Amino acid sequence: MIYWITSADDPRLHSYRHVGDPEWLRHNDLFVAEGRLVVDRLIALDRFAIESILVNRAAHDALLHRLSALDTNVYVCDDEILSRIAGFNFHRGCLALVARPPATSADVLLKAERLLALEGVGNPDNVGGLFRTAAAFGVDGVLLNATSGDPLYRKAIRTSMGAALRLPFVRLEEWVAGLERFRGHGFRIVALTPHAEAVAIGDFARELDRWERMVVLVGAEGPGLDRVTLDRADARVRIPTDTAVDSLNVVVAAGIALERLRPRR
Repeated sequence: MIYWITSADDPRLHSYRHVGDPEWLRHNDLFVAEGRLVVDRLIALDRFAIESILVNRAAHDALLHRLSALDTNVYVCDDEILSRIAGFNFHRGCLALVARPPATSADVLLKAERLLALEGVGNPDNVGGLFRTAAAFGVDGVLLNATSGDPLYRKAIRTSMGAALRLPFVRLEEWVAGLERFRGHGFRIVALTPHAEAVAIGDFARELDRWERMVVLVGAEGPGLDRVTLDRADARVRIPTDTAVDSLNVVVAAGIALERLRPRR
């Protein structure tokens, strides 16, 4: 049902006053999808339980074909009311409150071909960018360690252009042991690092069996991958760059690596 809201004090919008509070959202098993494109893709996926949607008039008109077919509450109001409710000017006048799904089991990804693994990547722009990049290059899923950011944080979802909603991900609380489990199921663990002793990615790619199953590991900008993780990897691979540049943004580096190491069907 579509409801037109005329007051920022409308009690039906109570939950939207907390969309900027990640802890409140987690406590209430919710996440936020932000922006017309992302919400449009969220609805099209038909995989998530959408609690409700809040839009301005322009977003209502743009998404009317989707919104009118939903079996959920859609609230429409003017921009001024929208900003007062949410507490900030959010992207494209469109928010959805969505039930957070149960954590995905690692078993779901054991039959994958290519996985991207994030260690200590906390910046939501980088998390979202990595999901978008992974989806672009045919990665089957994403592994995250305990300190990596939440892929269902609204900024990460928006930056991913909705890829974080589509691509399965698993958080491995026991990081090294979890990676070892994937190795035990036939995956090669490949660590991306700028260290000079690592193999140049072009040389590494030429020696690959095109069907080889692989987990590509990336770390946070600055510290990179932990020494323990590097020591347990099957291979350390670097992207050669000009000597005037010490490293690449993690999203850029992952994009180069995933393209060079993608399965060649």
